[in-house]
Amino acid sequence: MNRFFMTAGALLLAIALDATTLSQPSDSLGTVVDEVIWVVGDEAILKSDVEAMRVQGQQEGMHWKGDPDCAIPEQIAVQKLFLNQAIIDSIEVTEADISAGVEQYLERMISVIGSREKLEEYHKKNISQIRADLRESYRERQMVQGMQQKLVENLAVTPAEVRRYFKDMPQDSIPFVPTEVEVQIITQQPRVDQEEVNRIKERLREFTDRINKGETTFQTLARLYSQDGSARNGGELGYTGRAGWVPEFANVAFNLTDPKKVSRIVETEFGFHIIQLIDKRGEKVNVRHILLKPEISNEAIQEALSRLDTVAIALRAGEVPQMLKPYLNPEQPIEKFSFEDAVSVFSDDKDTRNNKGLMFNVTEENQRTSRFRLAELPAEVARVVDTLAVGSISQPFQMLNGQGKTVCAIVKLKNRTEGHKATITEDFQVLKNLVLSKRREQILHDWVVKRIKSTYVRINDRYRNCDFEYEGWVR
Repeated sequence: MNRFFMTAGALLLAIALDATTLSQPSDSLGTVVDEVIWVVGDEAILKSDVEAMRVQGQQEGMHWKGDPDCAIPEQIAVQKLFLNQAIIDSIEVTEADISAGVEQYLERMISVIGSREKLEEYHKKNISQIRADLRESYRERQMVQGMQQKLVENLAVTPAEVRRYFKDMPQDSIPFVPTEVEVQIITQQPRVDQEEVNRIKERLREFTDRINKGETTFQTLARLYSQDGSARNGGELGYTGRAGWVPEFANVAFNLTDPKKVSRIVETEFGFHIIQLIDKRGEKVNVRHILLKPEISNEAIQEALSRLDTVAIALRAGEVPQMLKPYLNPEQPIEKFSFEDAVSVFSDDKDTRNNKGLMFNVTEENQRTSRFRLAELPAEVARVVDTLAVGSISQPFQMLNGQGKTVCAIVKLKNRTEGHKATITEDFQVLKNLVLSKRREQILHDWVVKRIKSTYVRINDRYRNCDFEYEGWVR
């Protein structure tokens, strides 16, 4: 008997591999189009998967340990182990998080390559197809991260362990702490023209009317027009709990009772939706939706930039902006208008507004801090901050917020700590995170090795001489 369990799916894949030498479909000229190079459990890894990750790695500046021809398929195999366990453990990613993450990534790709048209040309797909591809890969990546976090969630180290680790560390191994900054920000979201809102709503009313008259189906219109990654599935979002969606959407979705009817128009931070019920199961509901996003005019962006420019000029002079003076009590004059005052009056971002404009960073250790390395800031903010002196206020600029929407902003550099070698007194948290990271890596490494032993694995012969990071792949 095998020392690992082979599922029915894995057995069928194994038979196929034996019969076809790892499955090499050919085109009419006899050229190999694709091939299965690894099988992990029920999952096949294709040569095209490896090439896709290689391209992604080049785009994102990834560095592989050892030979990329060996390291990339191994990395994919490891991800599949984590993903399979995440499914077993019911690790969930909300649709709202997926939509926000994909849109933000899409906008960044567009900003780097220059335009939506260039992005479509590069990928040889339209924007809806690119969005759909990104959606699934983003979901899987977040599930893998969620599973890894679950495996190390109870990990902790004591101050004594950190001091001991630092004491035993060779001088040439003491980590260099990169320059860190603290940044305050004021954002304004350009106003959407009422005409554009009316246009979007009228379009959704037209969709509802066509569905009610039986001229077409909700699914068809979603595939054609929805600006959400679920479009390729006819707008279907899958069974989701109330917490999985933003409140405005969830309130309407969970109150639907008739699968034949279309909801009223719902406005959320992502745009405007119409929703149709598919089914309910206990505390979860499955719906389909159509999302349309209002377009922001250049005029609206320029107006927001102009308002922030006025605020920045007033702040540098320490004066109250003219636009506020009509609303102030002349008997209680404000002697000096601070950045914190401006945040409370002008900023549209509720998270930083409630924190006096101070941006916060969530580290890999899931800790919240106001300190950022420049590479951890949004790219647009980092470029501006890199040129500022401590205490100075930037010119207004455009950026993308956490939902992938265009906003206008000004920032103030509150503090800068120049790069230096870590010390136990000044950088205890850095050293603690280093110890935690080493422990975390070891726990995850050991989990993968153990998981490999209990999982069916089949590898193309040409990979058997690879120097893998994890032992146990070759049997």
